[in-house]
Amino acid sequence: MPDAADPTLAEVVLGRPRNPAPDASCRFDQVDGPVTIVIFGVTGDLAGRMLMPALAALYAGGNMPENFAIVGASRTDLTDETFRQRMRDALREFAGADAAVFDKLAPRLTYQRVHYDEPASFTALSAYLDDLSQARNLGGNRIFYLAVPPTAYEAIAVNLAMAGLADESKGHARLVIEKPFGRDLATAKILEQALHTRFAEHQIFRIDHYLAKETVQNILMLRFANAIFEPVWNRRYVDYVSILAAESIGVEHRASYYDHFGVLRDMFQNHMMQLLSLCTIEPPSLFEAELVRDEKSKVFRALRPFTAASLAENLVLGQYASGLIGGQRAPAYLDEEGVPGDSPTPTFAAMKVYVDNWRWQGVPFYMISGKRLPEKRTEIAVQFKPVPYSMFREIFGDHIKANRLTLRIQPDEQVSLTFQAKAPGPMCLRSVTMNFNYYQGYEGPALSAYAKVLLDCMLGDQTLFWRQDGVELCWRFLAPMLGQPDPNRLFLYKAGTWGPQEAGKLLAAHGLTP
Repeated sequence: MPDAADPTLAEVVLGRPRNPAPDASCRFDQVDGPVTIVIFGVTGDLAGRMLMPALAALYAGGNMPENFAIVGASRTDLTDETFRQRMRDALREFAGADAAVFDKLAPRLTYQRVHYDEPASFTALSAYLDDLSQARNLGGNRIFYLAVPPTAYEAIAVNLAMAGLADESKGHARLVIEKPFGRDLATAKILEQALHTRFAEHQIFRIDHYLAKETVQNILMLRFANAIFEPVWNRRYVDYVSILAAESIGVEHRASYYDHFGVLRDMFQNHMMQLLSLCTIEPPSLFEAELVRDEKSKVFRALRPFTAASLAENLVLGQYASGLIGGQRAPAYLDEEGVPGDSPTPTFAAMKVYVDNWRWQGVPFYMISGKRLPEKRTEIAVQFKPVPYSMFREIFGDHIKANRLTLRIQPDEQVSLTFQAKAPGPMCLRSVTMNFNYYQGYEGPALSAYAKVLLDCMLGDQTLFWRQDGVELCWRFLAPMLGQPDPNRLFLYKAGTWGPQEAGKLLAAHGLTP
């Protein structure tokens, strides 16, 4: 077995961890006990593109325990060596990993063929894991990552439990699932019942990789570790908040999935709601998983329900038509491969929501997300109210541009604050911006979103994961808008534009543009 503690491996990829400044308070997490990670659907795109590069980075950075194993599981007939070669190719393509890294990692990778709907396959898997554990002194800690279509979740969970693999008498057994968590409230409850009859809530890790992005994690740090922001983070000083998640790509190879879900199920029920909750929660007494998730659930409960009348006024749905992006002609959604020619699935949504509580009463939150928009950009903008009275009105007039705090999540992670200042020379007022680039001056290790969530799975930290009550509350809130869209309320927009004109009218109430 290779020595996972070999310091030269960390130097190959990431370098030794270093604090960015003498006064920096850092916690470098490392998993202590041995663990076996079983990845179902390991031959799929998610495993090769995201999971293996993340695990390799954790290994190279010294975050993994000294003793661990990664077991690939799928229906494909592979040997250990062909599996390792597939993973080597994936790391070369998607992570540019050095050969020295994989050479040290490869002996820890093994493969077991599993048919997800056959109990005998899981009995064989259980015996295989026991033998592997005994041979390599891995103990009983196991993580089962379901990188498979959601339709396979229930069968895998049932068969894992029937094979005794949900039992925690000899170590933890954790089940990791990706969104979507159901298709609506009813299906979310069916999935919850199927999982919870075999696994306890503390064993289920529902991943939302948006929560692991550095700038998303920084929202709580920015709000609750600085005295200058929280006093003005409320209805008295905030005019509105906008949350934008724009994608320039279309449905790509996900047409069969996307046409079944659309933008509301694909983006709003999970990513957008989580960003909204981080902007609006009250400070928990401690930064602990259950306390943070308690506060999120309070926000979801406080969302103002939509009525038929308010839905028409506060929600705009769109679908992209053909247009130009980057000088290249992009096809219409209906012309994408795998999309029915009469599909009513929305690819764009803009909505205005309210959080009915003491802090946020009356403050509108605009959430906008769509495909085939001009650029890939995710950001949160907190627009503050203008000064209540201008002593400069005889010089500059009555209107002075208000301050804005922008949290850019992707593609470049940064925080910027726009405020007013005098220009040099004549008496002129101008808007200036202070920018903080998230990685400026930082020389320590950086974890990708998937590396962070995988590390938290091994540590047993559920702070960045969905809890079942939050899942159901968000589905309940979105329920009025999940039916078949009214053809007269599904507006076309050209690819490469910022959505339908009707969305502009909704946003124009505050002069808001993406």
